[in-house]
Amino acid sequence: MTVKIVNMEYARQVPIFKLYGGHDEWPTPDLVHCETIASRSKLHNWHIRPHRHTGLYQILYLHQGNAVVQLDERRHRLAGRQVVEVPQTIVHGFEFDHDCQGYVMTIAYPLLTQLARNLDESAPLPTLPHIHVLERRLDQDAIRNAFTRLNAEYTAQAPYRGIQIEALLTLVYVWLRRNRPIGQRIAPRPRSHEHFSRFGELLDQSHTAHHDVAWYARSLGITPAHLNVVTRGHAGKSPLELIHERLLLEAGRSLVYTSMTISEISYELGFSDPAYFTRFFKKASGLSPKAFRLRAGT
Repeated sequence: MTVKIVNMEYARQVPIFKLYGGHDEWPTPDLVHCETIASRSKLHNWHIRPHRHTGLYQILYLHQGNAVVQLDERRHRLAGRQVVEVPQTIVHGFEFDHDCQGYVMTIAYPLLTQLARNLDESAPLPTLPHIHVLERRLDQDAIRNAFTRLNAEYTAQAPYRGIQIEALLTLVYVWLRRNRPIGQRIAPRPRSHEHFSRFGELLDQSHTAHHDVAWYARSLGITPAHLNVVTRGHAGKSPLELIHERLLLEAGRSLVYTSMTISEISYELGFSDPAYFTRFFKKASGLSPKAFRLRAGT
């Protein structure tokens, strides 16, 4: 059941969070975050107010209980054995019954892009929210087991953790793409959303080339001023800030998950001088690359 509640203008006022209730940037070099529905919802009296994410794609799996989800300007009633996909910039909120059980998976777009390209090089990233009903027992068991194992892998530090998490995510993502609902009445996204999504894809493909804002704008067929309006409207940040964030994310992952030297990482990321890379990283993160790596324990 869906209920239209407000005009889309309200989207400009809703907050943009990395994870609901938090004000910090993505907290670790991981490109995925997994938690139970209860772990965060309990802190907010089981009511997650409408908000948006930038650069993050969420999958909520409701195994048991009833809930209401708001997706942009509509509210949908949920029951157990349903899965909700929420692409970036979609306004969403939840009201859960206190007995709800399930998981929330949050995936950064560089990893989402990789998952999608592994299936089909030309496959577009999802841009509309979708609600899936797990009608067959086989699907119910497969999705429940996948999310249970994902949460177990995420919270543990077993060998080959990253590979196992990616394999389980691929299983879930394949099921979602095979079972995309047909005829769901959800309003199409505005043109600016398409520009913002495409900008994110270009960042993933070209961040090591250190292109300027004008290059990205030309690639999108818009002016730099228009691109600035788009990114500030969807992410609350300038294009240059998002370019720097993408480089910082990749740098952090390389420092934590590889044995490359700082000089090797700097050249891998397109910096001509390791000293410049070190200055860039410290200014953006507050820590030198060496201190960041030491704090992560690698």
